[in-house]
Amino acid sequence: MLRLDGLVKTYPTGDKALKSVTLEVPRGQVIGLIGPSGAGKSTLIRCINRLIEPSSGSVTLEGVELTTLRPRALRAQRRRMGMIFQEYALVERLSVMENVLSGQLGYVGFWRSYFRKFPQAAIDEAFRLLDRVGLVDMVDKRADELSGGQRQRVGIARALIQNPAILLVDEPTASLDPKTSRQIMRLICELCEERGLAAIINIHDVALAQIFVRRIVGLRAGEIVFDGLPNSMTAATLTEIYGEEDWSATIREADGDDDTDIDDAPRRAAGAAPQHIPEIDRDRLAGLT
Repeated sequence: MLRLDGLVKTYPTGDKALKSVTLEVPRGQVIGLIGPSGAGKSTLIRCINRLIEPSSGSVTLEGVELTTLRPRALRAQRRRMGMIFQEYALVERLSVMENVLSGQLGYVGFWRSYFRKFPQAAIDEAFRLLDRVGLVDMVDKRADELSGGQRQRVGIARALIQNPAILLVDEPTASLDPKTSRQIMRLICELCEERGLAAIINIHDVALAQIFVRRIVGLRAGEIVFDGLPNSMTAATLTEIYGEEDWSATIREADGDDDTDIDDAPRRAAGAAPQHIPEIDRDRLAGLT
């Protein structure tokens, strides 16, 4: 379980990005975090793993209080928090496989990671994850040759190879077209269900959040103003979160995903062995072991 208790972030300017936020996220629960720009959504996610230092309050993950940890202990705990970024944060010149394996940097020593000498077990897991996200045929392709949706799938696999307890997902669909956005949200939620992972997904698309997540938390000016089921959201709720507007075209019945769009990522159980390994540059891949 993740617990935030009275979390506050005040910047040197005096602006309060977070105002005593208290929130519990049980194991296996996926939360959609919504709110206007500047509401504190990204700050909240980054305060959890201390990419941004909270001003006060506490963050506890499975019994470990993260806000009091010294740097070495914090690095160890960050292995348990997989981060998926809006802009993918891939190394463009590296291959898909190398980018996924970079998620193991917290587990291998500096020199092994520098020379990309990863354990065979990590490479095997990377193959399984890339198969699960539908990219096993692209393991040797450079990241800068991928589409936005493919890059986001690499980012998902990289986060999962950490074997995290929670995923922190910052606007995963902001740069994607509507169909790819649905596919990425579906994939994240399926993987969380398969692995019993909790997740906090910062997302601007309210209708998309209603389709895929089971709980929505609304932030406004650094405070939680809504916390409930997707189908309990109303126009009045959105007005409280975002301000006055005609929300009739935004609110929808949360009737589930009709799945009419075909996802190009195969739906295989997590951890299943790839059905085949494509022909790739084996000599170069051998350098990873």
